[in-house]
Amino acid sequence: MRSSTYGQTHEVTNQAPPLERYNALSSDPALVSAIQREGAAWHLDALTRDGLALTHPDILALADLANRHTPEHHPFSARGERIDAIEFHPAWHTLLSMLREQGLHSLPFETASPKTGSMAARAAGYFLHAQLESGSLCPLTMTFASIPVLQQEPALYAKLKAQLLSRQHDPRDIPLGAGKQSMMIGMGMTEKQGGSDVRSNRTRAVPEDAGGRGGEYRLIGHKWFFSAPQCDAHLVLARTGDNAQENGPVSCFYVPRFAPDGSKNAVQVQQLKDKLGNRSNVSSEVEFLDAYGIMIGDEGRGVPTIIEMANFTRLDCVIGSAALMRAALIQAVHHARHRRVFGAKLIDQPLMRNVLADLALESEAATVLFMRLAGAFENSAKPEERAWRRIVTPAAKFWVCKRALEFTGEAMEVWGGNGYVETGPMARFYREAPVNSIWEGSGNVMCLDVLRAFEREPDAAHALFDSWQAVAGEHRVLGDALKTLHVMLQGDPATREASARGIAQQLVLVAQGVLLAQHAPPDVAAAFMETRLDDARGSVNRVYGTLPATFDFNAVIERAFAE
Repeated sequence: MRSSTYGQTHEVTNQAPPLERYNALSSDPALVSAIQREGAAWHLDALTRDGLALTHPDILALADLANRHTPEHHPFSARGERIDAIEFHPAWHTLLSMLREQGLHSLPFETASPKTGSMAARAAGYFLHAQLESGSLCPLTMTFASIPVLQQEPALYAKLKAQLLSRQHDPRDIPLGAGKQSMMIGMGMTEKQGGSDVRSNRTRAVPEDAGGRGGEYRLIGHKWFFSAPQCDAHLVLARTGDNAQENGPVSCFYVPRFAPDGSKNAVQVQQLKDKLGNRSNVSSEVEFLDAYGIMIGDEGRGVPTIIEMANFTRLDCVIGSAALMRAALIQAVHHARHRRVFGAKLIDQPLMRNVLADLALESEAATVLFMRLAGAFENSAKPEERAWRRIVTPAAKFWVCKRALEFTGEAMEVWGGNGYVETGPMARFYREAPVNSIWEGSGNVMCLDVLRAFEREPDAAHALFDSWQAVAGEHRVLGDALKTLHVMLQGDPATREASARGIAQQLVLVAQGVLLAQHAPPDVAAAFMETRLDDARGSVNRVYGTLPATFDFNAVIERAFAE
């Protein structure tokens, strides 16, 4: 007679339980300290509540649902009307509702006199949500970055203010004047022939009347990447003038989804991009067929106008990549604490502890950096703060986003084969990692922007280096690294351009070393400097898991994530 257990080959053992129901804020002491340091302690209670809510199993499931059930494009209605509707899984709208409720699209701009630390408070909240799901942050980032640009157009901003700042997500695809409670703003910069070279754009704009700033135009052209086409409006670049397609000045335009008469604006979605990651979010290719638009800023000042917006979105790229690091790190630590291999838990094996501690150092360095940058965005009238914002931000966007790729791959490896399958979170983190390095300017664009910033902001650069020298003078390795950075910046222009990546890398590592020396435990700061900045150890192009064998791995891992 067959046993009643026939067909049961094994019971599930030695598998880590799901990582859930922890507090994403209170388990991150480096973040909590930075929030207090940057003047945002008044927001700690709200962040603590959010940090716990984000790890509830039902909320964690939303990220998986939104990425497995990807958006669908419906170009026509049942009657044959061109509607270009984008259908999302309900999880997407739940995520956006959570983001708006926390004010992550508007917090620093909600009052004429925002609280001190509002940029840091918003950055910390964004960081927590980015550990849950990345794609839903894209339209929120663009909406956030558009507000200071639109505020420069008082008449238009007065019409949009209530819906821009609203903390209610309204998913309805209807005109703003038809009772919609809130709105989102997207961007449309790149074209087939240009990519990052937006000055090569050929989309043209023809005035309906006199034209000029605040004037109405009709746009004809094409955008190769049109981010989040379901947004209620987009900021785009187009040429004006008699010879607009080839040589006309490049200007910025506000292009709503619906024309003033309530009809769908003549922006036709040609296709949705089949992306590697960021699957819950939509990127598209569109045609402007006499699309209605309003000029934003002065004619011919389109690129500087968009760069103002990009300064904010680049900061969010840094935060988003730091969040992917943090999410991957704690998943790796949690797994290692529960998985037994070769007779012992992974966390108790010296080489694994070295890897995890090294990852923890990298994550903390990224966290203190983005929080420092957020604070600088609030106080950039001061030369040193302006340098953090204008010089260090593009370098951080280059470096932190690059490091996220290797970081998420290493953390995935901690999980072994389980990390390589789509049923767990690690594969999604890994696929998400490249987008922040590409979006809003690739690595080379960022590094060249760092050089331009040094040239255009010499007083700010001097103020920054003077403040760093006060810290570096107490640490030999950090002091030597700062001297090396000085030498790298003294070369002839051709040499500097060819070495721009090295300069940006050195700049960020020195910045992180300074911040850790000021704010982290001494052994954490010393380990970071020794393994990232000490040329004698060959720190460049190193792999994770090469900390000195005498280092206190356990202390760093516990500091990084005390479950």
